[in-house]
Amino acid sequence: MEIPANDHTTTPARQALDALAVNTEDTAALDTLAGSEVLVPVPDDASQEDAADPGAVALPVLEQPGGDPVVPVFTSEGEMAGLLPFVSRYRLVPLGALASQWPTDDLSLTIDAGSEHPLTLTSEGVRTLLARP
Repeated sequence: MEIPANDHTTTPARQALDALAVNTEDTAALDTLAGSEVLVPVPDDASQEDAADPGAVALPVLEQPGGDPVVPVFTSEGEMAGLLPFVSRYRLVPLGALASQWPTDDLSLTIDAGSEHPLTLTSEGVRTLLARP
């Protein structure tokens, strides 16, 4: 599927990120974000079977300039295409469900890394701030 580069749709998740840029303790914005679906790029080396498995999500891990591993997720196709134009496959995953299964090692999560108001959380932050019952 071709992803339009100018599709910068303002989703509820995008609005929550904008609100958190103003007030990092905005619980309504955190709840909105945790309840939102995000686009998780499917790594190129993931098989079609793994990419379609509803019980498992292959996390794309990128190295940040400091060497720290980070998983990029996005609130819209436009945000993803702006930062990772080469990505051809993705999965829609509820952010709260992803957070509840987040690994305990030093793996950060970044939401809309190329946007005006990105959000990067440590592994602990992902599990405590976004994992909602």
